[in-house]
Amino acid sequence: MQRTAGIAALVALTTFSAVPAQAAHRPPREITATVETPSLYDDEAGGDADADDPAIWVNHPDKARSLIIGTAKNGGLRVYNLAGHEVQAIATPDGGRFNNVDILTGFKLGTKKVDVAVVTDRGLDKLRIYKIEPTGLTDITAANVPLLFAKDEAEVEEQATGYGLALYDRYAVVSRRHSTRLGIFRLEEKNGKVTYRTTDTLDLPRTFRLPDGTSWTPCGEPGEDPQVEGMVVDQEAGVLYAAQEDVALWRIDLKGGTFSSLPRIVERVKEFGVPASYDPETEECTLDTANDPGFGGRITADVEGATIYPTGRRSGYLIVSSQGDSRFFVYDRKTNRPITTFSVTDGARVDGVQHSDGAAATATPLPGYPKGLLVLHDGENTPNNDRVSTNFKYVDWRTLPLR
Repeated sequence: MQRTAGIAALVALTTFSAVPAQAAHRPPREITATVETPSLYDDEAGGDADADDPAIWVNHPDKARSLIIGTAKNGGLRVYNLAGHEVQAIATPDGGRFNNVDILTGFKLGTKKVDVAVVTDRGLDKLRIYKIEPTGLTDITAANVPLLFAKDEAEVEEQATGYGLALYDRYAVVSRRHSTRLGIFRLEEKNGKVTYRTTDTLDLPRTFRLPDGTSWTPCGEPGEDPQVEGMVVDQEAGVLYAAQEDVALWRIDLKGGTFSSLPRIVERVKEFGVPASYDPETEECTLDTANDPGFGGRITADVEGATIYPTGRRSGYLIVSSQGDSRFFVYDRKTNRPITTFSVTDGARVDGVQHSDGAAATATPLPGYPKGLLVLHDGENTPNNDRVSTNFKYVDWRTLPLR
């Protein structure tokens, strides 16, 4: 089933809920990370490895052997222990580029229930599925899995492929690169391997009607629509949070394998409604801030990685990356009201977090993290030896400014 959040619905979709004045002007609290993973280098010597999105696998029988799984794009997957040491590296298939990762627990594989890590391979427009064990990950992807969005291999070459990812029940919500499209895919076991099939699609808006009656389209390269990457599903509430990078954080209800409500905005990016022009030489957009109509929120584009820290069945926190200014916004999980803002700055042993893409949180007590763990992508790891360097930072949940 394909659905579009069309222009006629845009007024309802872009209801402008006000951010409390005190939240809008409150400076971010500064915290530090406790552990970092080894540097990944996005060059030939480093295997074109570029950290992007983390997931946390809790090994409940032996929590000390829990794992952090992170994508490294052309560098495949990296698996780390709680000390931040790499314990496994998994290469991509030929032509592959691993973008986002999420974890599903209790997936039925034959007669057993297993935990699996699912990855978007944006190079091949496919999902890859790995069984997780304390000793590492094993690929259980069926040989003939279908393309996610592309009609054929020629369209795959254009790279409008599977991008962001969030899992729930037996389903994967996947976004399409350079597109507003979201798809839901049901994971299915066949002969000990895992494949998938499409159950629903939804197109988010690409043009927005503003309160002053004008229309606004986010600036971008011609032919490319405002895409979604960061996503998380609140399984207990049946809600998807989807970060449309140049637009806003959306909230969409889910029911089974379908999108069951119109998208609603939680918060817009600061640049929402601001006129801009695209420069083909620099491949950048120039904002006309002098004519900012004032309809934006607090998040500096891109709005990115989203994760949930539960404190009860419906209570807890939603955390979102404000990539443009290297801050993180925290919302009440149930009401989506703003709670606080923080940044991760340089500490005595670990540098801070800049321009973060992905985030993952767990409330399960772990060794060294008695109130849980937050793992964040760092887009500008230092020291970098004059190379493009990225990695993942571990943050003790007790340090977050929530009191």
